[in-house]
Amino acid sequence: MTRPRAGSPLPALISAATAELAAAGVPSPHFDAEELAAHVLGTERGQLALVHDVDHRASAAYRDAVGRRSAREPLQHITGRAHFRHLTLAVGPGVFVPRPETEVVVEAAIAASGGIAAPVVVDLGTGSGAIALSVAHEVPAARVYAVEADPAALAWAQHNCAGHRVELRQGDMSEAFRDLDGRVDVVVSNPPYIPVGASIRDPEVAEHDPPVALWSGPDGLDAVRVVEEVAARLLRPGGSVVVEHADLQGSSAPAVFSATGRWRDVADHRDLSWRDRFLTATRAANPADGTIGG
Repeated sequence: MTRPRAGSPLPALISAATAELAAAGVPSPHFDAEELAAHVLGTERGQLALVHDVDHRASAAYRDAVGRRSAREPLQHITGRAHFRHLTLAVGPGVFVPRPETEVVVEAAIAASGGIAAPVVVDLGTGSGAIALSVAHEVPAARVYAVEADPAALAWAQHNCAGHRVELRQGDMSEAFRDLDGRVDVVVSNPPYIPVGASIRDPEVAEHDPPVALWSGPDGLDAVRVVEEVAARLLRPGGSVVVEHADLQGSSAPAVFSATGRWRDVADHRDLSWRDRFLTATRAANPADGTIGG
């Protein structure tokens, strides 16, 4: 990065940072350059126009932050925060950074809660708590539960959920919430879904996201199968499940649900980039399968 002199205008620093980040292959170099500037200066991107000269200390801190981002450390690890729907979450090493595409999954879970006076919503594998907290924030009447097995991710979820209306538990989602069997209105999950051995092109994911949040068996669907089983146990007849998956699993992920006979209205949906992103299904009433809720 070209180093403008101390006290040079902030636009010069941001311009130089943008060039460095672009050369490093960062997908959104100008946005990231501005986010890092706002972080270092203790402000928001929308307020950067009010900042003129940058002193030597802030300039040095900014160069350090840009260097870290050029090495493909996630932007959110450097700033310590991730924006998700209407929330700002604390994130860092040890927890999966919530992605914008998951916002449509939350939207579907909120829609599924519509018309229910006090919906019971369960988030399986909550990670940072992004989905559970969004539902709690946007559906004030909801009773929201979340579970996370990984201790490192759980610590971030505990921090984010503190003081909010989310009952957070530690444990394997396969055994979670036995006390809620047959009483849940909506189950939502963004489980691991990358096939073991698949190539991950983004260094931010391959080198920084926790492996437990990425890999899920030979076809990437092992965790989806667990979600199907747990959702079938938790949901009342007519309850809804919403599950995120990889863009190449638009047929295979819904097939996990269709094959069991426990679901109706199994459908797949696309995100804002028009990529297959999540499935929805409704718990059928089928006493023959011997499970609570059908």
